Amino acid sequence: MGVGETGYGIKRVGTTVVVAGVLLIAFWCVYHFANVFYDRIFPPATKGMTQIASSQPLQSSSLDTLSPEVSGAAGSSSKQPSVPAAAGLSGIFQSYETAAQKKLSRMSLKEKVGQVFLFECPQSGAVKVIDDYQPGGYCLSGKTFQGKTAAQVKESLKAYQNSSRTPMILCCDEEGGTVVRISGNRLLSPSKFLSPSDVFSKGGYDAVRDDSLKKAKLLASLGVNCNLAPVCDLSTDPNAFMYKRSFGKSAEDTAKFVTVSVHAYQEKKIGCVLKHFPGYGNTADTHTAVARDSRSFQTFQKADFLPFEAGMKAGAACVMVSHCIVECMDAEHPASLSPQVHDILREKLGFSGVIMTDSLSMGAIADYAKGENPVVEAFQAGNDFLLTSDISASYKALYKAVQSGKISQKRLDQSVLRIIAWKMELGLL
Repeated sequence: MGVGETGYGIKRVGTTVVVAGVLLIAFWCVYHFANVFYDRIFPPATKGMTQIASSQPLQSSSLDTLSPEVSGAAGSSSKQPSVPAAAGLSGIFQSYETAAQKKLSRMSLKEKVGQVFLFECPQSGAVKVIDDYQPGGYCLSGKTFQGKTAAQVKESLKAYQNSSRTPMILCCDEEGGTVVRISGNRLLSPSKFLSPSDVFSKGGYDAVRDDSLKKAKLLASLGVNCNLAPVCDLSTDPNAFMYKRSFGKSAEDTAKFVTVSVHAYQEKKIGCVLKHFPGYGNTADTHTAVARDSRSFQTFQKADFLPFEAGMKAGAACVMVSHCIVECMDAEHPASLSPQVHDILREKLGFSGVIMTDSLSMGAIADYAKGENPVVEAFQAGNDFLLTSDISASYKALYKAVQSGKISQKRLDQSVLRIIAWKMELGLL
């Protein structure tokens, strides 16, 4: 073989290597982007999930048996073991980082555990519960307001705040329409608030804004600092459970309704909660039993997520997660107990605020948990604020989980830090 032929052969080999390299890179790119696309459309139920463990309610009849620290009042000054600082706040709460960390550093373990609970306000002994557990807040039912004058309500709520070492979130469901915890009492309001859809039909988004401002003003006048509204769910079936509570319009119109509502509550310094993530749709009532949602993930991306994203963009600091089993996200767990659903809310939608459960005392959770206390599983899933009426057993279960290391103190601090920052944003701290 001559020199020319040798050079030609080397050139052919070089060309072959280059072509093979280009094809290999092209194949890798197609494979990579296909995986990303597939993941966005059909997120795997196990991606980003951590192991979930449930906890039986403790059988101890006294909080004092948990550890030496829990003897005495929740404000015990017992020294805590040194633990790493909680991960820093980001996004909506970033400006409260320094002050929130300072407040957190002065709290006992017992106080921290109390802060992640939003207890359903008991009809008797409410002040004693605060003294014993120092909860982050109370959810006030219609019975809290029933038959009472404004002066009586204000006196009760002031007593709750005076008993708490850290100001409490005092919230209720004042959606309008079929859910009116306060305006259902004629001693507190001359008439019930209309449903948002009825308000809109009478005066458009200006009427929605005025209606939200009136709700916020009424709540503030009584000492209520947060409304569990607006409802962000899209429901198209007039016979569906959530239909009458929903805005009853398209995803885009509902998103605008949510934006207007959030801005109105912010104007009056009243907290609001976007509910019920990831979107209730036409699913059955989870107050009574387990309900499954078989819609595709694309449906949520194109429609149900939009009102929540609008509310987050408007500055809403809290999102409530439903108990529906959303099969395209997690076919096994109710959304409130699903790490995958929380991963979507945190990572895909970028929410940095407080995540709250719907009431863990509802039928859907009772059916799923089969007698076990769900609070540890709910906290491990990614919730910050646990709404429940099962006060003593729930507190003990979570406290024990932290003491045993099942839940790290760093993880607890992350949620407490968000709750403290929210309270700072509302002017409570």
